[in-house]
Amino acid sequence: MFRDRSAPLRYHLEELRRRLLLSLVAVAVATGVSFVFYRQEMEVLLRPAQGYFSLTGKPVYTDVTELLGVVVKVCLLFGFMGALPFVLYQLLMFVAPGLTGAEQRFVFVALPVALGLFAGGVAFAYFVLLPPALRFLLTFGSDLATPMIRIGTYVNLVVTLLFWVGLVFEMPLVVFILARLGVVSPEALVRGWRLAVVGAFVLGAMITPTFDPVNQSLVAGPVIGLYTLSIGLAYLARRQPRAVRPAVRPEPT
Repeated sequence: MFRDRSAPLRYHLEELRRRLLLSLVAVAVATGVSFVFYRQEMEVLLRPAQGYFSLTGKPVYTDVTELLGVVVKVCLLFGFMGALPFVLYQLLMFVAPGLTGAEQRFVFVALPVALGLFAGGVAFAYFVLLPPALRFLLTFGSDLATPMIRIGTYVNLVVTLLFWVGLVFEMPLVVFILARLGVVSPEALVRGWRLAVVGAFVLGAMITPTFDPVNQSLVAGPVIGLYTLSIGLAYLARRQPRAVRPAVRPEPT
């Protein structure tokens, strides 16, 4: 049951504190569990470039605390990802009483969709984008120099790439919400398809760590597809105009 909207401010602050504490505990527990499996998590991140790091086939580290710092960062990342559904649930339960019934239903449907889109973007980046991009970077000019990749630099690059591609995959949901609010229209999206294509390739150049057109196209292609899907969702989300009722003239007395 949701709390009363007319509850005093102190009650809302106490509930906010309670839900924040629950979220922090969930993140801490998930991070602790993640630390138990840190080797498997590191192997997942290293697999796309396996065999191309150095002469030994493994990445290197040059600072005493670099490897430990990377492991802690990865465990925190996996711990937060594992606790994210619980954290979002706590957030929803806190804000739900301030929403109407229709808004509550929309939010409870939109958040799982957002998580699914983000996960799809991360999967696309990991399985499709990363392997050829890293292979190109780590084998280019191999007859001139031998790669000795630092593990901290590599993990930062991979995590950043996965995050931004996952964020780009949120485009259909964002456009749907904006169209539902009347901020954008499907007609405007159709008219701007040329700019969208150019922007997709610019975005591909910004996200991918390489400069070759093949890897940029691997990002631009799905972005263009997501833009096309967004146009269809904008048509679905567009609100129908309300019928204007004819004015009723008062009868003469």
